[in-house]
Amino acid sequence: MQTFIISKLLLLFSFLMGLFLNAQITVSGKVNYKNKGVKDISVTLKDTYDGSTTDANGNYSFQTSEKGNHILVFSNTKFVEIEKPVTLANESIVVNSDLKEQISEIDAVVITAGSIEASDRKRATALLTPIDIYTTAGANGQVTAALETLPGVQKIGETEGLFVRGGTGTETKFFMDGNLVNNFFGNSVPGIKSMDRLNTSLFKGNVFSSGGYSAVYGQALSSVLALESIDFPERNSIDLGISPIFVNAGFQNVNSEKTRSFGISGSYSNIALMTKLIKFNNDFTKAPESFGTNFNFRIKNKGGGILKYYGSFDTNKIGLQAESLEPNIDFDNTRLKGQNTFHNLSFKQKFGEYLLNLGGSYTYNSNLIDLSNTYQNVEINPNTIDVKGNYFNAKAILERKINKISALRGGIEFNQTRETTDVSLAPNPYQFKDGIISVFAETDLGFSNNFSAKLGLRSEYSSALEKWNLAPRFAMAYRIAKGWTSSLAYGIFYQNPENRYFGATSLNYQKAEHYILQLQRSSEGRSFRLEAFYKNYNDLIKTKVLGYRPVAINNNGDGYAKGLEVFWRDKKSIKDIDYWVSYSFLDSKRNFENYDQSLFPSFAAKHTLSIVAKKFVTAWKTGFNVSYTYTSGRPYYNFQTDSNGDYHLNNYGTLKDYNALNFSLNYLPFLGKKDAKAFTVLVLGINNVLGQKNIYGYQFSNDGLRNRPVLPSTNTFIFIGAFINFGIDRTEDAINNNL
Repeated sequence: MQTFIISKLLLLFSFLMGLFLNAQITVSGKVNYKNKGVKDISVTLKDTYDGSTTDANGNYSFQTSEKGNHILVFSNTKFVEIEKPVTLANESIVVNSDLKEQISEIDAVVITAGSIEASDRKRATALLTPIDIYTTAGANGQVTAALETLPGVQKIGETEGLFVRGGTGTETKFFMDGNLVNNFFGNSVPGIKSMDRLNTSLFKGNVFSSGGYSAVYGQALSSVLALESIDFPERNSIDLGISPIFVNAGFQNVNSEKTRSFGISGSYSNIALMTKLIKFNNDFTKAPESFGTNFNFRIKNKGGGILKYYGSFDTNKIGLQAESLEPNIDFDNTRLKGQNTFHNLSFKQKFGEYLLNLGGSYTYNSNLIDLSNTYQNVEINPNTIDVKGNYFNAKAILERKINKISALRGGIEFNQTRETTDVSLAPNPYQFKDGIISVFAETDLGFSNNFSAKLGLRSEYSSALEKWNLAPRFAMAYRIAKGWTSSLAYGIFYQNPENRYFGATSLNYQKAEHYILQLQRSSEGRSFRLEAFYKNYNDLIKTKVLGYRPVAINNNGDGYAKGLEVFWRDKKSIKDIDYWVSYSFLDSKRNFENYDQSLFPSFAAKHTLSIVAKKFVTAWKTGFNVSYTYTSGRPYYNFQTDSNGDYHLNNYGTLKDYNALNFSLNYLPFLGKKDAKAFTVLVLGINNVLGQKNIYGYQFSNDGLRNRPVLPSTNTFIFIGAFINFGIDRTEDAINNNL
């Protein structure tokens, strides 16, 4: 009886299985992208468990018992999801599909020709974040000093400015939250380089463009540095810093919702003690002394818009005495008193598909220099140069996203300058006024994840020149293989002659054309860049001496700069060591200002090499940082003027090669102690450890027969300091980022 029942059940089961199998049909086909089969594409019937994945040739096949109208879905994160309606009956069907690439902000190729970006969006290849800057030996926590370890930037020690790809220091402009920063460097005297005014800790990222930059920026023949300030502090904190040369203190207050914050800080610096401990090459009658304070606040509204304000005030003094090169004069005396105030306001908010950026900055700068000579202990030939300037900048930008990787932006900018130069030996003060209005438009075009382009146009009108200009910009990037991208950039750039050169002669804009080709490979922890560039200068000013000062007489100057640059950064290959290497080759000639012929610029070197390495040893609670810089000898020139005020080359030569090995260490005494009341860093820094006798140039007597070298203030500089923060624990930053 049991055998009979089992046989009946088996017969029933076989019958039902036959009905089920007969009800299944096969769905198959091929999936293509650009006429080629694509593997790993998921093909499924929507709202069912039936489906398959394509093979190496793009073919797929699966069986289903579903009937009626359904949706067949083709999906992969790299492609746009496609849905196709199908009708399932009793016969197998074939469904083919062509895919479209999924446009992604993460996967899209980025145009990088001529620029290096450090920001939250570029973490994989971020370069020179604030922590990078603070831990670069020899940079002394300054943005511009750290940038001198990157390709294209010259190591210049005798005057402030960023000298990029054969350009002068005045050809680089600085921006904070999109607004122009006038007088980015402190007031200085000839032969002594001043420091950055803005504190590195203010900023969360930066974009340094050594050429081919966006149409959003203008009035810079060589490069721009765009700094982006932090939105809100991490939490309430108090900062203290102390060393033999300075003391500073400040605090930041932020509410728990991070919608409001304010802070204030102050600092005092005086190197008088160091002049007694270290041999200086300068004879200071007044050791450099400065005082500065700043205030900031930030407000975030309910719509997500952020208003930021930063204001600062600083003063500085310095006095120098040097043996005179002139007959019947024993010493040359120079005294400086400088004052500066800077205010920056910016607002950013999204309105649907639109992003609005508004901002403005104001700078007042006073630079009073007293010059005199001493003969037999009697002061003679007194002269004062008093320069006062008011500078205002305002900018508005409206941007609209077209899709995930395409956008359109446009805006307007206004710059106003009012300067008065009062020279006691001159009959009347020299006054300069200029208003520059600029309009610009730019579009980012993302054709695919592998190809993008940028088109821009900028036009400016200067009231001092009474002329308009028109500057087109173009750049593109193409991913040639996984991890490898190529970029191309071209642009025309205009800049007014320096204010001090304006006279009675009608002048024109100075002009530069940039051509840049780049090959880059980026991966997690590694970055390689190879860049070639050509820069063509036209309409550079030519000067002569009229009365008491040099003035521009025409725009007949020209020149070029071309070169090759290599950059390699590696955080991965050597355990716990982050290092980068940069090399630049430059070929350049200029006939401009007081040059009477085409010459290799005195502020440029043919070969520049920088090596930076960092390692944090957790067991020792210490970070070790070294850097080395080499530049081939720069040329130097001495020009003499004739009775007509025209310049003629009188003497020239080549400086010896520049070498400097720098070292610093950061010791964290309370690292790992959970009950530590403050985050403390002890810093030791030694610039030019080996004491190389570097020379920056030569000063000549009025007749050109005598000279003396321009030397660093000190051959080897030692810094010791302690930095304490109450409120923020940066232990992980210290370990992972070499704080």
